[in-house]
Amino acid sequence: MSYADVNGLRLWYEEHGEGRPLVLLHGGYGAVETFAPILPALARRRRVIAVDLQGHGRTADVDRPLRYESMADDVAALLRHLDLPGAEVLGYSLGGGVALRTAIQHPELVRRLVLVSTPCRRQGWYPEVLAALAGQDEQAGEQMRGTPTYQLYERIAPRPQDWPQLWAKSGALLRREYDWSPEVAALAVPTLLVFADADSIPVSHMAEFYGLLGGGHRPPGAAGTARLRPLSRLAILPGLTHQEIPTTPLLPRLALPFLTHQLR
Repeated sequence: MSYADVNGLRLWYEEHGEGRPLVLLHGGYGAVETFAPILPALARRRRVIAVDLQGHGRTADVDRPLRYESMADDVAALLRHLDLPGAEVLGYSLGGGVALRTAIQHPELVRRLVLVSTPCRRQGWYPEVLAALAGQDEQAGEQMRGTPTYQLYERIAPRPQDWPQLWAKSGALLRREYDWSPEVAALAVPTLLVFADADSIPVSHMAEFYGLLGGGHRPPGAAGTARLRPLSRLAILPGLTHQEIPTTPLLPRLALPFLTHQLR
């Protein structure tokens, strides 16, 4: 467990297990503890590097906005700091957006990618979810005091008084429009998309995202051949919500074979 000084930020990361490196990126207002229920299963097969993103967990905020792009640069700088080209990256929700931007901006550093409950454009969320995201601000953060999420932050954050600031910056990030569809369509990194069937993202967007990665298409003359299998994969897990999916034991059971096996 340590800090890496990257991009003017003291970025917290901790390592578990041995093997090929796998970077874990948590969701909004979370920390490395998000993955505690599945970490042992992952660490049995991988050198897991779990990161607290800017302003989250044990990583103190700095004087810059929260942006997917800058947090992706932080992850890339950490990989270079640890001399880990060709790492695997698994990100959930906010962390999924950071993981995707890392693969887009630094493809030479990412071997395979697992995106959990992550859209590739802002309008990929359900409209009511977008409305909730747009309402996140300091006042909403105050209303979250006393929740388990706040209690974790209060316990581990270098400056617990920054809680309202985290909500203000997160709200500004989540209100920004983005559409990474063209960059996703050009992505060469094999990617596993994982969603819950009761996710905050409609199935139509899941299929759209998968299509941009080459899924759901039948090449001419490919019937009955391995060419029907794209390098990327799509999984929709039954009976789960957006909040439940990062802790389900089904996630490592899906992710590890994808990360390990020859895809074609």
